[in-house]
Amino acid sequence: MSVIDDTNSPSATAPARRSTSHKVGIGISALVGAFLVFDAVGKLLRPEAVREGTAALGFPVDQALVMGIVLTVCLVAYLIPRTAALGALGITAYLGGAVTANMRVESPLFTHTLSAVYVGVLLWIGLALRRPELWRVAGFKR
Repeated sequence: MSVIDDTNSPSATAPARRSTSHKVGIGISALVGAFLVFDAVGKLLRPEAVREGTAALGFPVDQALVMGIVLTVCLVAYLIPRTAALGALGITAYLGGAVTANMRVESPLFTHTLSAVYVGVLLWIGLALRRPELWRVAGFKR
């Protein structure tokens, strides 16, 4: 039996499974990333809809630019594999602020307030599928 021929070993099927979950993680991360890029660009360019939304949440309109810069920095960190977890932490904090802002103005719970939570959960699922060691850090695997 050759050292290279391990097709019957249990670990021979593991890379294929990891590869599929990795691809799904990349897909989820790409969708979340696209949404966040759209959000960041809107805040950086500040079209009328963003200015109105920012004011409706009780923020000065000029704060949208600051929010856009913060989100962009976190998003860039998230898209770089080595700093992805740090970027995800920053984005999670940003999304927590979105939840708080929506709660303050008493936005509808499931459609507005919790939408940032949905994005955050998908963000972390995508990252954990791309980086399986995060499941261990989070305590889901031993």
